[in-house]
Amino acid sequence: MKQYSGFKLLIVDDHEHNLFTLRTLVQQHMDVGILEATSGQQALDTALRQPDIDLIILDIQMPEMDGFQTASMLKIRKRTRSIPIIFLTAAFKTEEFQQKGYEVGAADYLLKPIDDNQLINKISTYFRLIEKERELNRELERKVAERTLELAQANTHLENIIKYMGEALLVLDPEGKITQANPAACQMLGYTEDSLRNLSIGDVFEEDEDEQAGAFMGIWLEALIRVGAISKIDARFIARDGRRVPILFSRTAVSDPEGTITDIICIAKNMTGYTRDIEVEGSGVVVTSTP
Repeated sequence: MKQYSGFKLLIVDDHEHNLFTLRTLVQQHMDVGILEATSGQQALDTALRQPDIDLIILDIQMPEMDGFQTASMLKIRKRTRSIPIIFLTAAFKTEEFQQKGYEVGAADYLLKPIDDNQLINKISTYFRLIEKERELNRELERKVAERTLELAQANTHLENIIKYMGEALLVLDPEGKITQANPAACQMLGYTEDSLRNLSIGDVFEEDEDEQAGAFMGIWLEALIRVGAISKIDARFIARDGRRVPILFSRTAVSDPEGTITDIICIAKNMTGYTRDIEVEGSGVVVTSTP
């Protein structure tokens, strides 16, 4: 059974007899699509015009544009630079001759007169490599698709948690501007989410007397960098109608890979109607809340 159906091979030689011989040998063993060119310029035009050429067999000694020049032109074009090229030559003239071919992008050499087995084995080797690469790419695409779906599902789950959680959640940028608010925060503060996005945390958070107006974001950032998260017992939100809402408040920093804080996550529990017994244990604080 012939192999490699769907593959495309471009054969380039300025002698029609050589093209016929190569085409006949390949067709005896492989079910591949064969394209032909009798000059370097025609090879370049064909490769740019025809999509998905998998392999090029390129004669070196051709008039006007030889194989080295043709390969150089193919390798500088994005569409054709990744196509493997097997040079076809009557003989390796010198070591410099071989090296020049590899420098301009040759993957391999075939010697004239053509050895049938060598020709088919080399072509088969490159097609197998291409086939394996495609399998790996398909597997990678499958895994990426699966991971993308998992992330989408996780994001949906997280969005639902944020949407329906009982605690207020605010996301701030490092300057303290509110960039996101969940429904519980909007209800607690009496704003729509769009309205909150026009405010900073200082507009809805009542500062302690020992915190200077407009400066506590800097204090927050320094503390978050140092300890990663902060909890505050006696904190208060300022609602849109002026009400002071007692809250149990915590802040956590989100950093990029370089360690720079990109967001601050604030979560607040409405403590209206709760009594709190506060005990200090070491450097920590234990809060027992009862309605």
